[in-house]
Amino acid sequence: MALEICVKAAAGAPGVPGDCPFCQRVLLTLEEKKVPYKLNLVDLSDKPQWFLEISPEGKVPVVKFDDKWVPDSDVIVGILEEKYPETSLKTPPEVASVGSKIFGTFITFLKSKDANDGSEQALLNELKALDEHLKGQGPFIAGEKITAVDLGLGPKLYHLEIALGHFKKWTIPESLTYVHNYMKSIFSRESFVKTQAAKEQVIAGWAPKVA
Repeated sequence: MALEICVKAAAGAPGVPGDCPFCQRVLLTLEEKKVPYKLNLVDLSDKPQWFLEISPEGKVPVVKFDDKWVPDSDVIVGILEEKYPETSLKTPPEVASVGSKIFGTFITFLKSKDANDGSEQALLNELKALDEHLKGQGPFIAGEKITAVDLGLGPKLYHLEIALGHFKKWTIPESLTYVHNYMKSIFSRESFVKTQAAKEQVIAGWAPKVA
């Protein structure tokens, strides 16, 4: 039986998944585990009544487990690991927080209007720490095998690359070769290509936050 999942629909293209990295994280987990699923695309700018009944706060993603709709990508990924342990994506606890501050520092830098506020350096420090970790451990955060932590970080790095490239004309320094190779490895996976948002969707999604 296919699992039902609600994710953000693309703005102006209701039949296409939108620019939500947390939704993509769950879709990547389903794809990597080869779990069949039925996709419900939700227009978050005009939330339908049926959706508000299952997700009163109007948040995505939500997945239906045993007749109960469950929100929060952290919780959903944990349940998927329990229910479908065959293709294990469990991240060893000692590396589970690697890269966890990158998304927050990216958003601060993206919104920053002051070149001297230290937000660029804060992001660079986090990316350098990831590069150092991958240098000793790679190609993925837990080593040879892709795990849940990569499926969470990959979509965030995808947003970072597109949004900073567009709004700040900023790119990750070439010297961080391990980070670049890591992103290439994740972005080229069949599961990622199948579930990624179009670049213009990512740009449109961040535009109001940068204004």
